Amino acid sequence: MSTSIRRLAFTCLAAATAVTPCVAADAASERAARVEHVLATTPLIDGHNDLPWEIRQRVGNADAIDLRADTSRLPAGKAEPSAPPLMTDIPRLRKGQVGAQFWSVWVPPTVPETTAMKMTLEQIDLVHRMVERYPDDFRMATSADDIEKAHADGRIASLIGVEGGHSIGDSLAVLRQYYALGVRYMTLTHTLDNDWADSATDTPRHHGLTPFGKDVVREMNRLGMLVDLSHVSEATMRDALAVSVAPVIFSHSGARAIDDHPRDVSDEVLALVAKNRGIVMATFATPYVSEAYNRWSADRAAEQTRYNAPPYAGLYIGQPERAAAAMAAWDKRHPKPVVTLAMVADHIEHIRRVAGIDCVGIGSDFDGIPDTPVGLEGADTYPALFRELARRHWSDEDLAKLAGGNMLRVMREAADVAARLRKETPPSYATVE
Repeated sequence: MSTSIRRLAFTCLAAATAVTPCVAADAASERAARVEHVLATTPLIDGHNDLPWEIRQRVGNADAIDLRADTSRLPAGKAEPSAPPLMTDIPRLRKGQVGAQFWSVWVPPTVPETTAMKMTLEQIDLVHRMVERYPDDFRMATSADDIEKAHADGRIASLIGVEGGHSIGDSLAVLRQYYALGVRYMTLTHTLDNDWADSATDTPRHHGLTPFGKDVVREMNRLGMLVDLSHVSEATMRDALAVSVAPVIFSHSGARAIDDHPRDVSDEVLALVAKNRGIVMATFATPYVSEAYNRWSADRAAEQTRYNAPPYAGLYIGQPERAAAAMAAWDKRHPKPVVTLAMVADHIEHIRRVAGIDCVGIGSDFDGIPDTPVGLEGADTYPALFRELARRHWSDEDLAKLAGGNMLRVMREAADVAARLRKETPPSYATVE
């Protein structure tokens, strides 16, 4: 090759290299503009946020915290000293272009039923007080129309989901009163089985739903309350999908084909969700996103048990300093796996691939998880996830379905089913016995 030709080739290569960052920047800017437009025209609906419980634990009530300020610096207060920074406040919700939020009203599944009902009512009250305190930012919503109206008026629609069927105290009358107070979904279990449904993370007692559990699903259909299958066992998922005549939801779950965690949804169940016209709302909870993190977390829990497991076992029982030092040494040898925004996008794409674009949404689980994927640290980060999907060649129409279009459709179909069933079916007075 002659010197002149080599010089020309070098010049062309240098020019191409110099242009590439500009082209990449232009493409990124174009994706950001697309996402901003999608979220401005379609309400971004997050299926699950545990801020009410965190408020209760840290400061006691909604009037004792200013959600217009940066809550990430709020002390743990009455919560565990190791509680992570809060992930949600109004400025971050606004920056994240959130259009609607299902606030979870969770209480521990270990508390007695009467206590669980009292605490659930207090959590419902906390959400109402929180919304009333910030009328320029929040508006209570109970329907798809309410969400769209709030979004058009520049408000964040606030909805309520009860997380755990133990909170109804085995009473369909209590279920109906929760609906009257604005609850629009209920997660059938939390981490433990209850008297009528099996959890994904407990030893099966019923191998799915009991006859009363099926009555709970039917009554939820009649009311128009969405049946939430996050946290339930696969047998419970299948039973609920067989019984429900309205679309079901998974308010915060991932794809089990990517992370083999029992809290995630198998491909077989995803196919059933597609037939049901339901929705799986992809979670940011790290153990349900990353297989490596899931295994690391299980190994770490086993190691904690090995060092200090009262009352009969444990290498360092009664020696907390030695147990802590041993755990610190283990942590140094076994660094926590990194979980990323791109991994969450992988779950979303898998759910889409198996169940279809009409059956996927977002359910962060912010303020209900000890840590988050890198890039999804708080309620201001949703646009970054949508930009990643745009980079993966998602169309604006598909991004809008993910953001909130699918959930609006599910809510409307469930409302139509309820309107029909209320004309045909009286309220149920079934009991767990």
